[in-house]
Amino acid sequence: MTRSLFSSFDLRGTTLPNRIGVSPMCQYSADDGVATDWHLVHLGSRAVGGAGLVMTEATAVSPEGRISPEDLGIWTDEQADALARIVSFVRDQGAVPGIQLAHAGRKASKRRPWEGSTPITGDEGWEVVAPSAEPWPYDAGDAPSTRALSPEEIEGVVDDFVAAAERARDAGFAVAEVHAAHGYLLHQFLSPVTNRRDDDYGGGFEGRTRLVREVTAAVREVWPDDRPVFVRLSATDWLPDRASWTVDDTVRLADRLTDLGVDLVDVSSGGIHPDQQVPDAGPGYQVPYAERVRAEADAPVAAVGAITEPRHADALVRNDRADVVLLGREHLRDPYFARHAARDLGVDVEWPPQYRRARE
Repeated sequence: MTRSLFSSFDLRGTTLPNRIGVSPMCQYSADDGVATDWHLVHLGSRAVGGAGLVMTEATAVSPEGRISPEDLGIWTDEQADALARIVSFVRDQGAVPGIQLAHAGRKASKRRPWEGSTPITGDEGWEVVAPSAEPWPYDAGDAPSTRALSPEEIEGVVDDFVAAAERARDAGFAVAEVHAAHGYLLHQFLSPVTNRRDDDYGGGFEGRTRLVREVTAAVREVWPDDRPVFVRLSATDWLPDRASWTVDDTVRLADRLTDLGVDLVDVSSGGIHPDQQVPDAGPGYQVPYAERVRAEADAPVAAVGAITEPRHADALVRNDRADVVLLGREHLRDPYFARHAARDLGVDVEWPPQYRRARE
């Protein structure tokens, strides 16, 4: 069968009805980590809109793993129960529900973007941890003090991801994605820009990738065999003038991750340092990285990055450049992107009975 944006995609015992996914996008609208009606409507409307895969935003595995006080979390049963309601609705619309499990590391304890993304210090904030005791370099304001994790605390991070995965599993999520990109904790361990350790979790490639491999293996162990595990990686730090994480590193790690049971690599980029030099972010500017991981690591990949047009997204799948296309901002602009894409591409898709009159 010819691959296309609207062909199904089997991963283990889970089938995506099409290759369109809602990329994880922070909403900063939770109540002490608990999903609210905002999340139900935000994620539910994209499922009604026809996306085959609907991913939650970065969901903190511990209180100190939050970016902001309003981040979504899954370190308590109450949080998992609130997400289970959303999972049920997304499934009822024929979409596959996924969750991104995350820890912010040194990018934690700050205000929401529309409140300035400034660091929260004092009693309002919380202790910030990272591979090394170097805070995020804020342009203005005092950064929260940042403490290097001890080896024992690193083991605790693995345990937090496992406990979060178990709650997500029981809440009914079909896909678990380990967030190791965008300058958050696991990416901080990967990159020599932020990892100055000289123990088993630092130094060369083997040490710096150890935590990501341990977290991934531990999540895969508790995740059901018929449900896929994804890992999101930043393919490059965009810091060509210093020792940093590179595309070569990403391909090498992706190959190791597939051996650990990872079913798809979600290929993004950047986020480790504000000095990053991102080139012109034209349509599909990150696709070549996904394409290279797919070819050289022999791993299914999701492509991201300024993909907004149905024919562009369809061509990426048809030409074997990506297996899934994840759209972020375009899904904010158009919750019904998938239905509009089907119309533009001449594909007949099933509509909810409540909306069928709009198709006629």
